[in-house]
Amino acid sequence: MTARDHNRLLGIFFMILGGLTLLGALGIGLIYGGMGTMLIAAGPDEEAAIAGGIFVVLAIGIAFFLLVFSIFFLISGWKVYKEAQIGKILGIIASVLSLTSFPLGTALGAYGLWFFLGEQGKSLYDGLIHRNAPPPNSWQ
Repeated sequence: MTARDHNRLLGIFFMILGGLTLLGALGIGLIYGGMGTMLIAAGPDEEAAIAGGIFVVLAIGIAFFLLVFSIFFLISGWKVYKEAQIGKILGIIASVLSLTSFPLGTALGAYGLWFFLGEQGKSLYDGLIHRNAPPPNSWQ
């Protein structure tokens, strides 16, 4: 595989991870938010209403947290796929963040770090920087 093939594959994998994280955020928000709402509406029991409120607050907080991560993975995947200059930096950050998602995220993170910090990633992104750089003395 060429460096461009590895790069595009990583971009696709990061976008898939972002989509799966988005689905997880929606699932957690709906399931635990629904459970909390049902506890609140269950009746005059004050303890159930407090527990339901805790469920709703935690569901919103966790869903928002996962939503932020999913947006980051989607943007990172797109920038890596399109070979943007910032793609290497975002790809390294996304690789490190995905290491915590065992087992598939760990494999993706290790693969991403291997590529971005290895010779193929360096040569691809160094070539992009030199290709997109303005000509010398272009500001005069």
